[in-house]
Amino acid sequence: MADVSKTKPVCQYGVMSGTHKLPAVLAALALTAAAALTGCTATAPAAVQTPTAPTATAVAEPAAEASPTPESTEPGTCSALSEVMSYTDGLYWERQGTLRDLGAREFARGEVAFDEEGTPVTYTVEPGDVEAVIAERLCAYPALGSMNHVRVIQPGQVLWLTPDPDTPWVPYYNPADAPAGFPQIPYQQAIESAGRAVDAGDVDTVRAIWNDTLKGMFANQETIDAVQTVVDSGDLDALRQIFS
Repeated sequence: MADVSKTKPVCQYGVMSGTHKLPAVLAALALTAAAALTGCTATAPAAVQTPTAPTATAVAEPAAEASPTPESTEPGTCSALSEVMSYTDGLYWERQGTLRDLGAREFARGEVAFDEEGTPVTYTVEPGDVEAVIAERLCAYPALGSMNHVRVIQPGQVLWLTPDPDTPWVPYYNPADAPAGFPQIPYQQAIESAGRAVDAGDVDTVRAIWNDTLKGMFANQETIDAVQTVVDSGDLDALRQIFS
């Protein structure tokens, strides 16, 4: 028979048998105390290492370049309309208010020329342009055609936008004091012929048209004298304002 005193005690974790049925918690405490008294050490199962996900390394993204704000394509608006007015019964005219170019648009795609202060001074008519839309683009009342001595604007025509208040101007349709039954058609044809001669730099033809045809169609002596002075001078810029 084996020597019981020399046998190494074996620690067992289980449910106790016998006539005493202790609750599970008390049974566990009793087993723990017995193990301590007998010098056995309970070896707990090795903890299972749960693999951890590798820590993500932040990758620096290149900073996105700021995109410039696109310019608005919407046309601007006019705070007020500029108007050409006369205080001398139509002989001398001046512009009231400032012209602005709000940008090309349908029916007003022509080129605008500016002075040193950025004010529009001429407009070159493009095919398909409409006089009223050109005026809208330039913040002007739509009288640009008659101001430039034409009934209908034409592609390629250069419209002068601001008259010189010190230079005379004559109407396209008929003189301001024209009597009933005035011959409008011959008058307008003579104005147009003089305008073409001015554009061609042909001062002699301008003088002939004025002296032989147009001069006799005016009744106001002040108008006749003012225009005659310019015609005799041969100043093409002043002649353009009168006829072209």
